[in-house]
Amino acid sequence: MRARMLRWLAGLLAAAAAAVLLWHSTRPQPVRVAVAAADEGRVESTVANTRAGSVAACRRAKLATPTGGRIEILAVKEGDRVRRGQLLLQLWNEDLVARERVAREALAAARSRIAEACQLAENAAREAERVRRLRAQGFVSEDRLDRAESEARARAAACESAHGQAKEAEARVRAAAADTARTALRAPFDGIVAEVNGEVGEFLTPSPPGIPTLPAIDLIDDSCLYVSAPIDEVDAARLAVGMPARITLDAWRGKPFPGRLRRIAPYVLALEKQARTVEVEVEFDSAAGAHGLLVGYSADVEIVVEARERALRIPTPALMPGNRVLVLGRDGTLEERRVETGLSNWEYTEIRSGLAPGERVVTSLERAGVVAGARAIAEEPKRAP
Repeated sequence: MRARMLRWLAGLLAAAAAAVLLWHSTRPQPVRVAVAAADEGRVESTVANTRAGSVAACRRAKLATPTGGRIEILAVKEGDRVRRGQLLLQLWNEDLVARERVAREALAAARSRIAEACQLAENAAREAERVRRLRAQGFVSEDRLDRAESEARARAAACESAHGQAKEAEARVRAAAADTARTALRAPFDGIVAEVNGEVGEFLTPSPPGIPTLPAIDLIDDSCLYVSAPIDEVDAARLAVGMPARITLDAWRGKPFPGRLRRIAPYVLALEKQARTVEVEVEFDSAAGAHGLLVGYSADVEIVVEARERALRIPTPALMPGNRVLVLGRDGTLEERRVETGLSNWEYTEIRSGLAPGERVVTSLERAGVVAGARAIAEEPKRAP
């Protein structure tokens, strides 16, 4: 009897062990999830561009001479830095220089005639005054006085005429100098030569009205840069000039540049097959910080509309539609919870209620099996290499 009882107990224990083994083998395995703890920090509400913007210069001039002609002097090449007023290009202008020289010689002759005519006028005026005194004493006739006064008036008129001829000669010199200056291209500001279209000996033709052609020289002032980017029209009403911003460039990954919103276009740009946008301009806070950037770089801007310090926040990817999150409990079970949110951007979302500091929310919502009620194990955070 005792032996049968032992065998029965052994069989019962074996069946229980088999049942436990079967239960463990068929039990769903916990899913591995990435989690982040709700913590305090800065949360911002931002507006970002809808399409890539670009770095532009505050001043950029596509220069060409106002008149056509053969290039005689090409004083710069691409990449040269120039100063304001420096000669960049000059057309053949020997004929105009000769005309200007003739005009200057004519001006010099006119000024010499002024000296001669005005000196004769002074002499005639003194002679008329002398004859007037003699007439008062009765030594000369009235006819002699009339001739002296008429001569003085004629000489004075000749002096005035000489002055008028000199002014006319000066105007001719200015006109000739202007014609000569039209053949020279000078830098309107300090900058760097971005492009040169032409060689010595080639004929330069100015653009006809309404028909754009390549500029002779493209000059960029790279001491002042900004980013121009399109913003969705629904976000434009939230913006104001002076708001802080961050600028990121594909060529400088991982290095955001601080900036400030300097201009909002006064109209909505409506292009076919594209969303309606408003063009904004964001300037760099520091010209030194923007040193070395190239005009034309693709850039993105993020304008800070509102910010809050020491706010309870979670990563935005942890938020599900309907302001719901999955919380990993201490027992390893995922719990769905509704939260009240505040400020938000693509990185962080403010939590006003529904979570306590330190509670862990799931950020890997796209993984299979990540649902409320499931058992889960938190992954170890990846360490930076």
